[in-house]
Order: sequence, then structure tokens, then C-alpha cells
Amino acid sequence: MLVHLLKSKIHRAQVTAASVDYEGSLTVARDLMQQVGFLPFERVLCSNLANGQRFETYLIPGEPGSGAIILNGATAHLGKVGDRLTIMSYTELDYEEAREWIPKVIVLGEKNGVIVTRGL
Repeated sequence: MLVHLLKSKIHRAQVTAASVDYEGSLTVARDLMQQVGFLPFERVLCSNLANGQRFETYLIPGEPGSGAIILNGATAHLGKVGDRLTIMSYTELDYEEAREWIPKVIVLGEKNGVIVTRGL
């Protein structure tokens, strides 16, 4: 039996820009992606803490160290600069492995700096 569990999460990522004219996706600074094990073009579920919107998209790596969290294309209509997002990816594990699973999580603070880590 396979179980669908949280793989990785960036919590309280602050939106730094939005671009309706971009092709689509969510840009995340590459160093933040790497800390939680996100891959370029990985499918993610996002929730906007400011307005309750939830949406699915894929990741584009941004400039490392920039703190970039950019809503692109249609997702630019689901938030604004300053909103806080939770960005989540999931995995499937067999039941025995799932019992011991610990997701990789970072919580961001000012300027999208990491303030808490779990499971890294």
C-alpha cells in the first residue's frame, strides 16, 4: 500500500513580485528550493495565508540568495507582493517507510530568511 505524504514545505514565504505576463509558474530562490529538496519544474500546492487561495503550479528556480518568491502568469492574480505563502510538495511512500517519514520544512521570516528548519 502507498501513502501520500508531505515531502517538503516552505512556510510563510513572502511574495516579492508578481508578473501576469510571464508564461506561468512560481519562481522560488534556488537556495530555498535546495534546502527542502524541491526540484525545478516540480509540481507544488500553494496556499496564500492572506486571502485563503489555494493553487497548484510548478517551480522555476530563481536567483540564489535573492529571497525571490514570484507569482507568474495566472497565479499572479491569486496574491500580491507581501502576501505569505505555504509551498508544499508531496511524495508516495510504502506504508512501512511512511511510518518513519519526516518531511523537510523551512519557515521564513523577514526578507525570506530561514528562521526555523525541521527534518533537514
